[in-house]
Amino acid sequence: MAPKSDNTEAIVLNYVNEQNRPLNSQNVADALQKYNLKKAGIQKALDSLADNGKISFKEYGKQKIYIARQDQFDIPNSEELNQMKEENAKLQKQLEEQRKAISKLEGEIRTLQSNLTLEQIREKEAQLVKEVKEMENKLAKLRGGVTLVKPEDRMAVEEMFLEKLSQWRKRKRMLRDIWDPIMENSPKNLKEFKEELGIEYDEDVGVSLQSFSDLLQRGKKPKGGR
Repeated sequence: MAPKSDNTEAIVLNYVNEQNRPLNSQNVADALQKYNLKKAGIQKALDSLADNGKISFKEYGKQKIYIARQDQFDIPNSEELNQMKEENAKLQKQLEEQRKAISKLEGEIRTLQSNLTLEQIREKEAQLVKEVKEMENKLAKLRGGVTLVKPEDRMAVEEMFLEKLSQWRKRKRMLRDIWDPIMENSPKNLKEFKEELGIEYDEDVGVSLQSFSDLLQRGKKPKGGR
């Protein structure tokens, strides 16, 4: 149910005085939608208030602009204005200090949130203790001469390793058998010719067939050794 006309005028008058700035009927209608007031009723209330001298208005073409009567407000003198400016400066300073304090607190909160909680620290400690214990058990087995790799697994790895070494030797020999005669009769520089064909020796890439063979030999214990 829409408010009565006198109630509408009271609502509109109160809003115009509170705003104390130029307004048209659409401005007032948009602001007072919560009161379920229609624009036509608001226009009527504005005109009535203006006719009764409760608000001021000016016409700009077909549009009317309404504003609160300024004689109802206490207009501060120059001294009061200076006091208000000083008070405003103090408030602005306090506001800036509050903003800095809030920013500092927010930074401290972010720091605290990034740290582990007591419960998380205890969980992490328990996990680390468990890992240390597992590593100590493995170390104790190694010191006691316990074999951690099954003999059959070791044998399978060694056989596969020997096969790869054999293939390496075979391919290396095949390359030498073909490559050496070519280079003996070629006028080209060895390094430039290799780069041209995209060929690399083992030593060019920092590997050695002999070093891998030595690894296998070092891994075998001499029979009858102490």
